[in-house]
Amino acid sequence: MTLEAPTSTTEIVVLDPVTGEVASTTAVATPEQVHDAVSRARAAFPTWSRTAPADRGALLRTAAEHLRAHADELAALNTLETGKTPGDALGGVEAGIGTLLQDAELGPLHRGEALRGQHGAADWTIPHPRGVVLALTPWNDPVAVALGILGAAVVTGNTVVHKGSERCPATIARLNELLAEVLPDGVLVGVDGDATTGEAPLAEHGIAVYAHVGSTATGDRLAAVATSTRAHVIRENGGNDAIVIDADVDPVWAAGQAALGAFANTGQICTSVERVYVHRAIAQEFVTALVAEADRRTASPATEYGPLVDERLRTTVQQHVDDAVARGASIRTGGVVPEGSGTAYPATVLTDVPDDALALTEETFGPIAPVRVVDSFDEGLRLAAADHYGLAATVLTNDTGAALRAAATLPVGTVKVNAVFGGAPGGSAEPRGASGAGFGYGPHLLDEMTTTTVVHLEAATARATTRDADTIDAPDTVDAPCTAAAEGFDR
Repeated sequence: MTLEAPTSTTEIVVLDPVTGEVASTTAVATPEQVHDAVSRARAAFPTWSRTAPADRGALLRTAAEHLRAHADELAALNTLETGKTPGDALGGVEAGIGTLLQDAELGPLHRGEALRGQHGAADWTIPHPRGVVLALTPWNDPVAVALGILGAAVVTGNTVVHKGSERCPATIARLNELLAEVLPDGVLVGVDGDATTGEAPLAEHGIAVYAHVGSTATGDRLAAVATSTRAHVIRENGGNDAIVIDADVDPVWAAGQAALGAFANTGQICTSVERVYVHRAIAQEFVTALVAEADRRTASPATEYGPLVDERLRTTVQQHVDDAVARGASIRTGGVVPEGSGTAYPATVLTDVPDDALALTEETFGPIAPVRVVDSFDEGLRLAAADHYGLAATVLTNDTGAALRAAATLPVGTVKVNAVFGGAPGGSAEPRGASGAGFGYGPHLLDEMTTTTVVHLEAATARATTRDADTIDAPDTVDAPCTAAAEGFDR
């Protein structure tokens, strides 16, 4: 039986998702502490924004190496609070460190553009830091995602107030503490707490950017507040990512891709596969292989296939499964809350899932693979596109034309062809619809963290004094235009 976390207005108690025992207890920041955090960040901004970009980059490199020395500690805290497997937790820390090092190099190179204007004039653009950034970051890969936002904000000259998810407060508190040990006072200020704590800075004067990764509801709230505060909003929110599988691919290979997308990190990834559309010609073999992949993961040790983060999320996952079954879907494997402590949940495959089931219309954020059989690849594309989210999608096909149609028609920020995860280093993507707006990671995030001034420069027309004119020998004879010019100059 899983223990229920105590309710408190002064502290957050997180339970270990594996054992159900207390994992961490973190004090909630008071309103006065939130106000002080924003004030410190505002006070630090003028000096930090004028610090040379190369010096900011050097400090970020030092911060990255400082985190590297504490990588095992951060990963262990992450595993304890969220149940993320040790390998994935350490991988997330290392990915975050890599992002800091990338930002340390990109920051000093972040530049404006030279523009072609009229002869004798110069035009160019200058990026400026926006000010104080309120960073609100999630729990599912807390170190990697947080460092992606914090690095871009800091290296471009902004200061940051950072509040992480209440589902991993000790992990985020330690991360903030380690960064603050390297950065100048006020450049990064952490606040710990719950949703109320995250709401408090919105009433504070002088926050220039809301940078958020998390639920669509919170992202919508930030966007609404920004209409009055005029803060710039960067948000990567929920997703309901589809995978569309053509008839011309190997069904066993396709099942491996779908399983990786749906079950990695127990389905708790922003770009997890949430909907599966498979061509009827290979559906039977595909489902058989997908069930085998799900069973293999469920039988794996907790170090390879972890639990859900908490009971609240497990309840949501089970509700989506129950809803699908009530609407006519079949459970091919999984779909039942296991006995015992913690918040484990089996990798689950559903078939005959109707289009109006919650498992297909909403983000489940759990290890559920709802399968919908389609009669053509284009039918799968149509169903994949009929969604209010717009984060990412995957297509598996050997037909180049089909892949090009997918890229042209799917209304999402990222279209992946023949691989559910991956991408070139330095990539950026912009979500659509309920999934948010703005480039939330990669080099383009540096652009989001800055505002641009356009400069137009022409040489001033000199006006000489009488003394200057006396030094000029006028010609004995001049024509009328020259005389007029000389008289004008003489004035």
